[in-house]
Amino acid sequence: MYALTPARRSAQILGDLTVLLWCAAWIWAATIVHDLVLKLAEPAQRLQVAAGEFTSAMTDAGTSVSRIPLAGDELQGTFGRIAAVGVEADAAGVRFEQTVQHLGLALALVVALAPALGLGVPWLVMRTRFARRASAARRFLDSEADLDLFALRAMSRQPLPKLAAISADPVSAWRRGDTEVVHALAELELRSVGLRPPPVRDRR
Repeated sequence: MYALTPARRSAQILGDLTVLLWCAAWIWAATIVHDLVLKLAEPAQRLQVAAGEFTSAMTDAGTSVSRIPLAGDELQGTFGRIAAVGVEADAAGVRFEQTVQHLGLALALVVALAPALGLGVPWLVMRTRFARRASAARRFLDSEADLDLFALRAMSRQPLPKLAAISADPVSAWRRGDTEVVHALAELELRSVGLRPPPVRDRR
C-alpha cells in the first residue's frame, strides 16, 4: 500500500492521516447536528407526559362518576371522550418525536457522508490505483535485466522534459543498451509507482 521511496511514502502516510482526520471531523460534526436536532423533540416529549397524565386523570374521574346513580354512565362516557383527546395528543407527540428523530438521522448522515465521501472516495481510488500499479511493477522487477521494460515504459509515459534531462536521444541510448541511460529511465518510471530500481551493474 505504501511506496518504497521515502518521500513518496511520507506523502502517502500524511495524505492518509489527513483523510482520516477529515472524515473523523465531519463525523463529529454530524453527531453535534444530530444532538441539536433531537432537542426539537423535547416539547413533544413533554406533550406526551402531559397527555398521559391528562388521560389517566380523566379515566379515573370517569370511573369515579360512574358510581353516581342515574347519570353515572353518561358522565363516564363524557369523561371517556375527554380522555380520548389526551390519547390523540399523546399519539401526535409520538409522531412528532419520531419525525424529529428521522430528520436528525438524515441530517447527520448528510453532514457526515457528503464531505467524507467527497474526499475519501477519490483518495481511495487513487490509492487503489497506486497499489495495483506498484504490485504489478514489483512482479516484473526481479533483476536489472527487467529495467529495459521500465525504461521503455518511461519513454512512452513520462513527460518529454524529464526524458530530455536524462539524454538528448533516450531512444537511441536505449537501443544501444546504455546502462546509465536505461537505469535512469527505469528509475524515472519506477519512482512514479514508489519503487526503487536495483543497483547498477556493469553488463559488460
